[in-house]
Amino acid sequence: MTDGSTRHPDDSFHVFDTTLRDGAQREGINLTVADKLTIARHLDDFGVGFIEGGWPGANPRDTEFFARAAAELELRHAQLVAFGATRRAGGTAEADPQLAALVDSGAPVITLVAKAHDRHVELALRTTLEENLEMVRDSVSYLRSRGRRVFIDCEHFFDGYRANREYALRVVQAAHEAGADVVVLCDTNGGMLPAGVHETVADVLAATGARLGIHAQDDTGCAVANTLAAVDAGATHVQCTANGYGERVGNANLFPVVGALEIKYDRRVLPAGKLTEMTRISHAVAEVVNLTPSTHQPYVGVSAFAHKAGLHASAIKVDPDLYQHIDPERVGNTMRMLVSDMAGRASVELKGRELGYDLSADRDLVGRVVAKVKEQENLGYTYEAADASFELLLRDEVHGSRARFFTLESWRCISEQQAGGVAAGNEATVKLWAEGERMVATGEGNGPVDALDRALRAALERIYPQLAKLELVDYKVRILEGQHGTGSRTRVLIESADGTTTWSTVGVADNVIAASWRALEDAYTYILIKAGLVPRD
Repeated sequence: MTDGSTRHPDDSFHVFDTTLRDGAQREGINLTVADKLTIARHLDDFGVGFIEGGWPGANPRDTEFFARAAAELELRHAQLVAFGATRRAGGTAEADPQLAALVDSGAPVITLVAKAHDRHVELALRTTLEENLEMVRDSVSYLRSRGRRVFIDCEHFFDGYRANREYALRVVQAAHEAGADVVVLCDTNGGMLPAGVHETVADVLAATGARLGIHAQDDTGCAVANTLAAVDAGATHVQCTANGYGERVGNANLFPVVGALEIKYDRRVLPAGKLTEMTRISHAVAEVVNLTPSTHQPYVGVSAFAHKAGLHASAIKVDPDLYQHIDPERVGNTMRMLVSDMAGRASVELKGRELGYDLSADRDLVGRVVAKVKEQENLGYTYEAADASFELLLRDEVHGSRARFFTLESWRCISEQQAGGVAAGNEATVKLWAEGERMVATGEGNGPVDALDRALRAALERIYPQLAKLELVDYKVRILEGQHGTGSRTRVLIESADGTTTWSTVGVADNVIAASWRALEDAYTYILIKAGLVPRD
């Protein structure tokens, strides 16, 4: 494991990531050691300065992580940080087993959590206020004597500051004088607002002269704003987690914080060229923790630069900056045009350009596409979530007819269920024509739509071997609002993939199987067009 410190821009400002410790406390996240190593590599690739790996000695998983990190991690930009607590009350640092485990971890940097709220000292630690100060001094001095850089996390600092300002400042001063490089003010309960954070950080900085950091929880929805308010007040160390993962509602989100610092504050906190990796890293970490990436996350969400309203599209056609606060490519994201019943001519032109069609010279064609979209969405279709179906619609209008690789004669689905609610099976039969040949095929599946897909594959794969790559990866059903109860119309969205890209198609009908057929038909047609085949229009 290399420490990477010489490769980071400088030490004047710290981006400190605690995804592997604090972020892992989010409900639903359960990281293996291999997961933690993978995430550490992603974070290092992004260029954060410090990666807090966990609490060695507190649990076997974190102890194993540091042992494997020493042998397996080659950090280029970040330093690995071990987390622990100050020594126990009434003991000594030299004899404290947890401090020994921190030293044994091999991490070059140690973060110690310390109590800064007088009530927590007396009720949780069950010791005196003076002994707590000695625990801070003794622990920092000991780790410094062992060649470790030390950061102190002052837990519940803002609540403690409001309850007993003098004592909270004494904790900061004790850590600073003992040799802690950074004293981190923690909004552990997440109840602070930006103005209060700014005022407190400014006061602590003036009163102690210590180098300050900020650790903000997001319980008021202000963790990013509170982090930036602390920076405005003089903090030079920010603690964040990837995608805002963390206990309860989460922590300050690493990506909006870094985006603001780099772009809005014009402060270089990442190595050169790493800002464009932001979207990729966000999604990569989400994949490791097995959580769907937030589509509406600032900077990195797939909807962060998506435009739907026709008024927006008209302005973006003239200048994208009119409705975007930055060029999305700066953070590795892209602008997307969403086509819906709110779309105007500009939306369709821009979406066409995105798909490789220049529609600017054909006003009549654009008008037909706009009218068709509005007509279809009135029936229940949605194209903002089904780009492939929109591209087929657009192609149909450009070429004047529907792209047909096969023509349906009929389909039939049978779902059998035995007494007692035991499912006996699902079977589908399709009859269709392709390349002048009539085909009849049957498929069995876990459900009627799966059976229909298998029957369609059985019928067509011999003629179109490209379909072997097709995989249905997601399936969503929605009963559309109406007054017919069980007779209401149904919308089906199907996400498909071919091993390199994904696309979505939509179908609407009076029942779920018919709607699924229409979405399947679009998915099959799209992959064949993508493969360069020419349909018999």
